[in-house]
Amino acid sequence: MTLKAHAVIIPLLVSLPLAGCFTQTYTHGHVITNDMLSQVQVGSSKENVELVLGTPSTTSSLNGEAYYYISQKSETTAFLAPDIVDQRVVAVYFDEDGFVRDLGNYGMEDGKVVDFITRTTRTGGTDYGFLTQILRGAANPGLGL
Repeated sequence: MTLKAHAVIIPLLVSLPLAGCFTQTYTHGHVITNDMLSQVQVGSSKENVELVLGTPSTTSSLNGEAYYYISQKSETTAFLAPDIVDQRVVAVYFDEDGFVRDLGNYGMEDGKVVDFITRTTRTGGTDYGFLTQILRGAANPGLGL
């Protein structure tokens, strides 16, 4: 090898192990663990939900009240723009008496809203548009809601 080749290859080999050191992970919002979610059952009161999961990111009062806990995990390497690696919306739906009637744990999987509790993709419902806007809007911040 020539001296020029060594001058190029050696710095590349030395800097290669350092490339991973500049990756940072950021978590935003309410991170709801499976353990926390298992403590909220159908029939639980709003007070119990707030005690276990905390104050919701947002609420809805369409067709009954619902709490939404929104979280997002992104990674960035050195000076590059961050990439969204995970995104979740935990939805707690209440009946008219203020007790949990249904739970949903949604995320982005291949660009579709997927419920991680039942492992199904929703095809309708009053919250589909809202969840889609949250999940797709955060993934594409330039598009707006």
